[in-house]
Amino acid sequence: MTARQPVHVLYGGAHLFRADTAAKMGRLALRSLEDGGLGELVSGEVLARVRAKLEHEPVEDLRIDFEDGYGIRPAEEEDGHARLAGERLAEAYHAGGLPPSIGIRLRNDWHRAERTLKLFLDAAGVVPRGFVVTLAKVRTADEMERLAHAAPGISLEAMIETPEALRHAEAIVKAGPVAAVHFGPYDFTASLGVPASAQSLTHPLCDYARHTLLVALADTGVRISDGPTALLPIGTKEAVQAAWRVHMSNVAHALESGIGQGWDLHPAHLPARYAAVYRFYRENLAASQERLRNYREQSEQATRVGQAFDDAATVRGLESFFQRGVDCGALDPSEVPA
Repeated sequence: MTARQPVHVLYGGAHLFRADTAAKMGRLALRSLEDGGLGELVSGEVLARVRAKLEHEPVEDLRIDFEDGYGIRPAEEEDGHARLAGERLAEAYHAGGLPPSIGIRLRNDWHRAERTLKLFLDAAGVVPRGFVVTLAKVRTADEMERLAHAAPGISLEAMIETPEALRHAEAIVKAGPVAAVHFGPYDFTASLGVPASAQSLTHPLCDYARHTLLVALADTGVRISDGPTALLPIGTKEAVQAAWRVHMSNVAHALESGIGQGWDLHPAHLPARYAAVYRFYRENLAASQERLRNYREQSEQATRVGQAFDDAATVRGLESFFQRGVDCGALDPSEVPA
């Protein structure tokens, strides 16, 4: 198994980042869970696990954003925010307040990106475990190679948001080297002429891009993350629940496609994110337990449970299912067949 992959990445503007941001996002997500009535959409078991998750580890991955969530600002202002964000990262690190994964997202303007990264790292004085540098709107392998030189020893991520980048995905991840790629569905579909009214995670072109990335990066160890649900769960209870249903459907679709991570835009997305993930694992638990247990009892020969035939290839998928389920809190270690 590769290192733990978070089930999401929550991002927010660098000017808003504080040492207690992850905890604050958890409190807001819990309030949304209660006010929005998540229990009306999921089982009591799933609801209890989601509530416990939001109480103890609400954010698995956080991105301090100097791109879309930050906007274009005067150089002096971004310099100040880069230093301040670095100082606050160090504060959170020393206070034990960081999520399991955290990173910084840079705009694809090389001079600006390099300066922001240097100011941020110098001010932080520490690179926490699980820290990553994400470059937005990557087009070529040269861009990732350049970033690798600017951030030696730090995990890199590339955002694939154009047809050009999709065509060169394999070269891009090798140039870093890159630990993960994040799919940008809205820039991608816009670049292909899809009108804003038709852009969504379920657009056929997004499925094509995800499948292309899965095939191109298979067996490389590079993790793939899906894009965000643009519909925000805010407003009336009915509006929140409607947005949650869309988000949960998108998350389930990604999971069924083999993609276990996606972007969240708002803390109120977190209850639906975890609900969809936990429901996926809980609903598939019993059958997966039986299949893996039976395979092992048969001395790892190809075997059959009902209509499901399992060999070494499908068992790797079952083992991954249990590992990821335990990592995110959907499953308990005691539920994994010995």
